[in-house]
Amino acid sequence: MGRSDASGRPDATGRHGAWGLIAVVLLVGVHLVRGGTGGTDDLGSDGPPQPLSAAAPDRARAEAALVPASVPDPLPPSTPVRVRVPAVRTDAPITKVGLDADGWIEAPPPEENRLAGWFTGSVTPGERGTAVVVGHVDTPSGRAVFYDLGALRKGHRVEIARRDGRTAVFAVYGVEVVPKEAFPAERVYGDAGVPELRLITCGGTFTEENGYAGNVVVSARLVDVR
Repeated sequence: MGRSDASGRPDATGRHGAWGLIAVVLLVGVHLVRGGTGGTDDLGSDGPPQPLSAAAPDRARAEAALVPASVPDPLPPSTPVRVRVPAVRTDAPITKVGLDADGWIEAPPPEENRLAGWFTGSVTPGERGTAVVVGHVDTPSGRAVFYDLGALRKGHRVEIARRDGRTAVFAVYGVEVVPKEAFPAERVYGDAGVPELRLITCGGTFTEENGYAGNVVVSARLVDVR
């Protein structure tokens, strides 16, 4: 991957946007958010909700069913400041995150369990390409910001407030659990030619020894700008 500018995003020598992100993820072994503690009393006996098989992403159907006839034009870059997911009552501030010393995408500090993180190696939400926002599913103190991501369904909305005062509204077209050790990076991060969003947290089966085996990935497409 090429050099980075002050925002942490690849410059022109690093193939801007989704391709740069794919390259990073492939190079670091397709590891993503490695947080998540599981098993605390606040989580309940069944743990966080898991996606239904019927919620798996389908871009063709997304274009036919979710995207209005007049698709918003891509927005210029602007740092995201807040994520809202009304269907699961998520409303949280966003901070910037990058890669840690081991090559993992950083998550916000565990003590900030209601804070989401925009990965600065991706485009900003609303730009052409795939923006990535991550967050903990749980922390030692209990449920965290993205605990309920697995309960989302196709058609639910995700709102990203940006520093420029605009809000990018995305329609969910897929919710899935993917294995951390065989993460489909190119499919998840590939540039569909329009502004897209991925919300990512830990998910799947949990063991005390290895933590969560997978990541919950929510795929959404820009449908409105306010």
